[in-house]
This record gives sequence, C-alpha cells and structure tokens, in this order.
Amino acid sequence: MTTIARAAASPVAGEEYLSRARSVLDTEAQAILDLKRQLGSDFVRAVRCMAKTRGRVVVTGMGKSGIIAKKMAATLASTGTPALFLHAAEAAHGDLGMILPGDVVIALSNSGETDEVLALLPSMKLFSIPIIAMVGDRDTTLARQADIVLVVPVKERACPIGLTPMTSTTAMLALGDALAAVLMEIRNFRPEDYAVFHPKGSLGRRLLTRVRDIMIAGDQLPLVKPEFTMRTVLDVLISSNLGMAIAVDQENRLEGVLSDGDIKRLLYMKGDFFCRRMEDVMTRDPICTAPDTLAEEALRSMEYNKRRQITVMPVVESDDRVVGLIRMHDILQAKIR
Repeated sequence: MTTIARAAASPVAGEEYLSRARSVLDTEAQAILDLKRQLGSDFVRAVRCMAKTRGRVVVTGMGKSGIIAKKMAATLASTGTPALFLHAAEAAHGDLGMILPGDVVIALSNSGETDEVLALLPSMKLFSIPIIAMVGDRDTTLARQADIVLVVPVKERACPIGLTPMTSTTAMLALGDALAAVLMEIRNFRPEDYAVFHPKGSLGRRLLTRVRDIMIAGDQLPLVKPEFTMRTVLDVLISSNLGMAIAVDQENRLEGVLSDGDIKRLLYMKGDFFCRRMEDVMTRDPICTAPDTLAEEALRSMEYNKRRQITVMPVVESDDRVVGLIRMHDILQAKIR
C-alpha cells in the first residue's frame, strides 16, 4: 500500500476529511448569508427589469460562471420566465445574433474582467439591451458598464488552494434561484403552470393527465342491457376481462354496474344465479368519474370510497352517457404517482 493510500485509510485522515468538508460548507453557507444581508435596491431593480422585459432573459458567462449561467437560464425558463443561455465565447463568433431587441442580459463574472464577456458589451449597448452584471466587486469593468449591478461578496474562498471558484459560484447560483423565485410570485406561477413545462416529470403527469387520456373506450367497453341474464353478463365480463360490466339504456346512459366482486358475492346467494337479471342485482348508483377529471382525482375516488375501495369505475358525460371505463391499474401504469 502506498503512503497516500495508507494515509487515506487511517481514521485520523477520515476525521480530517470530514473537518475539511464541513469547513467548505460553512464557508459557502456564510457567503450566502452575507449575500442575503446585502441585498437591496439593485436586486429590486433587476427583478423589475426582468419582469417587464418584452423578450427573453439571456444569461451569459465563461468557465464555471458559464455553467452557473446555464443552470440559471434553465431554472428561469422552467418557472415561467423565458430565458436562454448564451456561451460568451461562441457569442463573439456569431451567436450574439440570438439576442433580440427587447431582451435583457445577465452577465456572470466573479472577476468582472472576463475578456469574452466584456467583448459582448458594445454590441449589446448598440441594441440598447439592458445589462445586469453579477460580479464579485463593483469596481470592475463589467460592473461599470452594466445598467444594474448585483454584487456577490466572497470574503473567504472554500478552495484549499484558493483558486477554484467554489464560494462565488455557490452564491451566484443561490442569487439566481432568488431571482427566479421572486419572478414566480410576480407572475403568479402555479403548480399547474410548472406541469406544462415538465410534461414527462411525475408532477407533470399528475397535473396534466386526464381520465380521457387513459380510459378504455369504444368497442372495448363491457356494455350490457339491464334485462340481460347473468349468463350473458358473465360472458361479457369474461371476454372483456376488465373487472366490470356496465348496464346502459338505449341512449347509452348509465343504469348500473356489476363488478367481479359482486359476482362472487352473488354466487353465495340462494336461487339460480344464471337466471337472475342484471337489473335485479346491479349497483344503481356507482361511483363514476368524468372524462375531463384529472386521473389523480379519479385514483383518489377509488382509494377513499366510503363504501369500499374500488379498482374500476365507469366514465360518464354530464348527461350520464357512458363514454369509458377506467381502472386503478391503468392509472398506476401511467405513473401518475
């Protein structure tokens, strides 16, 4: 085992690692607290500028600041503020054409002297693009040329050698989240709006998927008439394998239902089971749902039914016409939860 490996494996080294890690977290947490204390009118101006813009919020930067800028743009875009990331180096070679009149730019540079970012300023000013600078010091070239300056103070670096941007990028990231959160409140951004931008996420599926999207419909429906005998109803139940037969009138309006569980209970009753008629044994007031109901709500109706938990129910329009059938299995398979 090498000297480095032995040192890494020792209990003393383990405690040193934890101590160093806690020190990094303390330093970065303190930077965010310092940022919180010094927030003021410039932050308010930045929020108002972003909220009233007719275009997009374009976030740019280089290196680690560029990575933070990319995340910031993604957060803004997904929470109701149209935004995009512009790589500062690529911008100077043609991508500046992505910026349009009416946009606002947020430029990230801890030093405030990043050449690639500074090279973009003349073109932005030519088109009267408002510039919000996110810098570590107000006395920098970027800050002096910006319309609004958000200073991200860093009193102590978390990096052991004092070179890697750790504290500054953490604070910038937090400040970007603060901007996005305030803008969400200004725009009255709701969970339903968030779901629209995240259709493949669990929240998106829960808030966007409606019963009509996953219900069984058309020729697959196990429809019977109230006067049918149990022999005929049982044939429909077996052939459809959907767990329920639905009785309808001539206009396709709901009359009642009979589930697999009901059949099992009926078999214990006296009399000729197969000679009974659907209308004599069906449930006439079943729990139903509508096609435009959220699938999540339909699932809750099944789970919290006061009489007993159900796993399948008819889907009806406002005039009681049966248009579908939905099963708990189908809802769960759609990953609503």
